[in-house]
Amino acid sequence: MAPGEGTRRAARRWIEYLAVADIPRVRSLFTHHPDYSDLTPVQYADGLAWLLSRGLITSDGHSLIKADEREQRDEEAALDGAPARWTPALEAARRETGTAGERAVVRLLEQSGAARVVHVAALSDAYGYDIHTELGDGTAGHIEVKATTDPTRLVIHLTRHEYEVMRDDRDWLLAAVLVGADGGALNVVTVSREWLSTAAPEDRDRHAQWESARYNVPDHAVMPGILHASGRRLVPEAAAPTLPVWGLSRAPSASPV
Repeated sequence: MAPGEGTRRAARRWIEYLAVADIPRVRSLFTHHPDYSDLTPVQYADGLAWLLSRGLITSDGHSLIKADEREQRDEEAALDGAPARWTPALEAARRETGTAGERAVVRLLEQSGAARVVHVAALSDAYGYDIHTELGDGTAGHIEVKATTDPTRLVIHLTRHEYEVMRDDRDWLLAAVLVGADGGALNVVTVSREWLSTAAPEDRDRHAQWESARYNVPDHAVMPGILHASGRRLVPEAAAPTLPVWGLSRAPSASPV
């Protein structure tokens, strides 16, 4: 079951502060400092328990997730109904997370024995996806990677160009990656093409069109691993990192594509 909003915010604060202090000290900070009184002790306890139950905190109290200030500000702005404030530092952090996610997927494909793996995003943004891969049986995958450091919810941004490539390219798929503190992949899921199409904004006037959309991906729109539209796994199930986040605490029931 997905955590409530208070539990999500508490979990993100735990991730941030466990990078510099242990659990007792962070708990004391949240309990006694007035800056953190917007959440209750129960919500902080629930946030910590959720992270522990998902294996995102080690036995000695260290978070496996690196806090991402950009994502935290984006979420806070979304809750307040205001746009997040852009800064060069936050943009650099976004690019760092995105690049880490792409490299993590490249490593997974190479380690899984793919016949060919090309990180096309390192060459150009024009493709509408980040990675081209081919399996030995001729199956090709055009993988758009969306990376995040937030395990409590999956929020992605899709450009109009990526969306249009998705509609025209049967080999296109979207892989979402939870990036760990070491830059590796802690979780990889495929987001349903059908859901992305259904949930996309509509152009209501020929003089205006949307160029980027923010998707809050629901549990039912994800499946573990990296899946081609044909149902073929581009990375073997046993090799794809899977944590019980983003709806994966349940067993998969159907293909998302």
